Amino acid sequence: MTHRRQFPPAPSAARALLIQGHPRPDSFNHALGVAWAEGAREAGVPVDTLVLADLAFDPYYRDEMELEPDLARAQRLIAEAAHLTLGFPVWWGSTPALVKGFLDRTFETGWAYGRTEDGGYLRGLTGRSGRLLVTMDAPGWYDRLAYGRSAIRHVRDATLKFCGIRPAKVSTFCSIEKTTDASRQSMLTRARAAGIADARALLRRLPRPEAWRPAKTSS
Repeated sequence: MTHRRQFPPAPSAARALLIQGHPRPDSFNHALGVAWAEGAREAGVPVDTLVLADLAFDPYYRDEMELEPDLARAQRLIAEAAHLTLGFPVWWGSTPALVKGFLDRTFETGWAYGRTEDGGYLRGLTGRSGRLLVTMDAPGWYDRLAYGRSAIRHVRDATLKFCGIRPAKVSTFCSIEKTTDASRQSMLTRARAAGIADARALLRRLPRPEAWRPAKTSS
């Protein structure tokens, strides 16, 4: 089947989107996303935020479904963004159902990717970079050896890169259940540094949005 090509145009300004994929907004994964966004904004890039737990949509994909208003808005924000950061925990070697449902519904054929007459694939979200903020209770070595980093490969390779989002970097935060206050603070600092690095990389290839103004600091 050939699908009509309606890809979003390549972004023309340095704007980022944080997608908070943990079902609980009070989670440490959510806090890492906030730290990442703070770093990106500090470096001069505006960041929009989507909290998936706050969106109203049916995560179960069926043919001929219309996008709910929240998913239509999500597509608009993804289209406007030159960088996407997605935070989520690894549950049962995969993503939470909320994240999977969001990707199934939002990254549509003919929008995020397409098909050619001879069965090939077209990438609809080129010109964008990405990052994953991934938390897990398991040690990193166990995720690599036992699961082959299955959740990361699913989202980074089979979704983001498949749709043209490159490079797609990964920040992993492991053994969360054994962390101390000090180690969590170190992780938050690392997430913030990743936001700064992503923003600086973005600004090397794209200008800031014309309407953007730096945040005012108190004297």
